[in-house]
Amino acid sequence: MVTSSWGEETAPGSRGGSGLVRFVAGKLGGALASFALVVVLGFLLFRMIPGDPVATMTRNRPTSPEQLAALRERLGVDEPVARQFADYVLGLLTGDLGVSYVYNRPVAAMIGERLWPTVLLVGTATVLAVVLGLWLGVRAAWRRGGVFDRVSTGVALTLWSVPQFWLGLLLLIATQGLFPSRGMRSPVVPDDPVAQVLDVAHHLVLPCVTLLAVVYAQYMLVMRSSLLEEMGSDYLTTARAKGLREDLVRRRHAVPNALLPTVTLVFLQFGMVVSGTVTVETVFSWPGLGLLTYEALRGPDLPLLQGVFVVLASSVLVMNLVAELLYRVLDPRVRES
Repeated sequence: MVTSSWGEETAPGSRGGSGLVRFVAGKLGGALASFALVVVLGFLLFRMIPGDPVATMTRNRPTSPEQLAALRERLGVDEPVARQFADYVLGLLTGDLGVSYVYNRPVAAMIGERLWPTVLLVGTATVLAVVLGLWLGVRAAWRRGGVFDRVSTGVALTLWSVPQFWLGLLLLIATQGLFPSRGMRSPVVPDDPVAQVLDVAHHLVLPCVTLLAVVYAQYMLVMRSSLLEEMGSDYLTTARAKGLREDLVRRRHAVPNALLPTVTLVFLQFGMVVSGTVTVETVFSWPGLGLLTYEALRGPDLPLLQGVFVVLASSVLVMNLVAELLYRVLDPRVRES
């Protein structure tokens, strides 16, 4: 038992438990506040986009002023902004993201159809980027100053600075038809499930490599920097003095401690990668949320834009929250603070 400053005895684990509850509650509160800000900004931002959705929908069609007015009334764009915002928030609370102006379909259903292709693309690229980035970062740091370190670091810095859409166009030119350049499936696919999986994988190569080439560089450089900071630590000198081989010193002691910042970056960047697929999916016509965002911008399709924006921003907020909670689990210093 521990005696508090008021003379009361408390259980040893009670303080840690209450601290964990306060920590989680604080992070959840911050995430909810950020989400509320996203909702407000998303609503106001897309109403500042030039263009009239009603004019776009009736382009090249003979439409009378009465018909235009009736269409504006049906879409609700003639209502005051405050009324539109109230309807939008009420819809979010009930899971209703509205109806697309252009496609005349529920936005939630359209997002649900496009979510899986984006998850497949981002998930595959992220897993490969993490494995490749961590492996290259460890090797480069452990052989600091060598040829491998200089070459891998130079390549990573170059790829990190390359715009994704430009890299995608270069890959299209370089492969010269070796891989499909558009879509997720071929027009004619056999009924065999294995053939269907291979067809999707064949279409996945170029967009996945484009994302992978940019994302892995961040993980590689951060892992390299973290490991270099650990290499001069006293506990590694002690491990060597005990007779451990260099590969055991690296694998059992240096790498686990250097992984902390990189693991956090993985979760932080996962949400950003989801949001950054707009350019990649547009270049390769990959039928995901990124391409859906581009199509909505051409309208402008306000309900569709708002719905996609909320989903993409929520993915960033959720991954940030997971990263902060996981960092507390991985790093004892955060738990003690």
